[in-house]
Amino acid sequence: MARKMLVDGEVAAVADAGQYDYDLFVIGAGSGGVRGSRLAASFGAKVAICELPFHPISSEWLGGHGGTCVIRGCVPKKILVYGASFRGEFEDSKNFGWEINGDINFNWKKLLENKTKEIVRLNGVYQKILTNAGVTLIEGAGSLVDAHTVEVSQPDGSKQRYTAKHILIATGSRAQRVNIPGKELAITSDEALSLEELPKRAVILGGGYIAVEFASIWRGMGAEVDLFYRRELPLRGFDDEMRAVVASNLEGRGIKLHPGTNLSELSKTADGIKVVTDKGEELIADVVLFATGRTPNSQRLNLQAAGVEVDQIGAIKKTVFGGQQVKPDYGDVPCAVFSIPPLSVVGLSEQQALEEANSDILVFTSSFNPMKNSISKRQEKTIMKLVVDAETDRVLGASMCGPDAPEIIQGFAVALKCGATKANFDSTVGIHPSAAEEFVTMRTVTRRVSPTSKPKTNL
Repeated sequence: MARKMLVDGEVAAVADAGQYDYDLFVIGAGSGGVRGSRLAASFGAKVAICELPFHPISSEWLGGHGGTCVIRGCVPKKILVYGASFRGEFEDSKNFGWEINGDINFNWKKLLENKTKEIVRLNGVYQKILTNAGVTLIEGAGSLVDAHTVEVSQPDGSKQRYTAKHILIATGSRAQRVNIPGKELAITSDEALSLEELPKRAVILGGGYIAVEFASIWRGMGAEVDLFYRRELPLRGFDDEMRAVVASNLEGRGIKLHPGTNLSELSKTADGIKVVTDKGEELIADVVLFATGRTPNSQRLNLQAAGVEVDQIGAIKKTVFGGQQVKPDYGDVPCAVFSIPPLSVVGLSEQQALEEANSDILVFTSSFNPMKNSISKRQEKTIMKLVVDAETDRVLGASMCGPDAPEIIQGFAVALKCGATKANFDSTVGIHPSAAEEFVTMRTVTRRVSPTSKPKTNL
């Protein structure tokens, strides 16, 4: 007898059990794979998911339930950010009456041990979530035999084949290394989250999230950090004004910035890793981190066996649904860079708003010394920004760089998703005293910009 499941709101017959082993087979138990398999199972589908054995550092044969974000990405990174933030807290506490006598020692191995315990726990949590949803868990590396067959290579070397009406590829991506002489001496974010020893001298190549966040982490833990990136400012794609604020804060925290500079060669010396830049500069580091993007983790999947097309970097070009590439709607999706202090944004940057605008753009900004800093004497301002359509009064974007920025912006993301106007912001009573109230008290326009004068940024 055929089972029933819900498809697009209507009951449909699931393929007879004798035709396929599963209705859906998922390769990869990261964020996408876990969500896809749970959702399908909740609609009545018979689902299996395969994932590599757990390890904090990924490889062709090591992974874990939860994927990059949970095991070697967002979660462990945030734990290290918390750890690094205490250095500034200790400094700031003195003017609040705390008398700390003697040295404050930092135990990297203890933090690393507790971080690993947490991701081991979360790996188990994700396994339990899948099991409770009725999803069959299979350990091993999956690859395609044909459009309806997956072969799973298991840790003991054995191989097992499974058939499914649909196969979901959810293997994510992997950090890449820049192809320069000595690249094998560099590490990626995977290894950076599990280093046995905390570096005293760190060189980071890259200007994105990972580069900026690790610069803050290692500097917060006392390391000397040099950050190299190709543009004039880090965080390409973010609002240029906020990028400049982040750069200033990084320098204020003691990180040495090297804009417009690339690395050309690494070599091993008795004193560490010798780093040579494309400008002929030389320096010695204990660790060199390549934070230069990620590539699709699709090489060993044998996608051609099912006629799946990939582009030049290995990304899948088309999907089974409609035969076209499916791109999510990223409109008004909030995000955060967990630098110290963090940057968080939702909606359009000033540059993006001008690109899309049919009318003038109103920019409201506020720069102020947080109350805490007025006592601690830390010279680090909080910056907030609203981008508003002059014709409709709709708030197109909100940005903040300062303590608690992600927590604050997450709330305002709801407002932007609901189409809030500047008048709505102005009519909202702020919580006093708080930094967040500044977003609803900005009354004076900083500048009015016409789309005809839209700047083409190349920073």
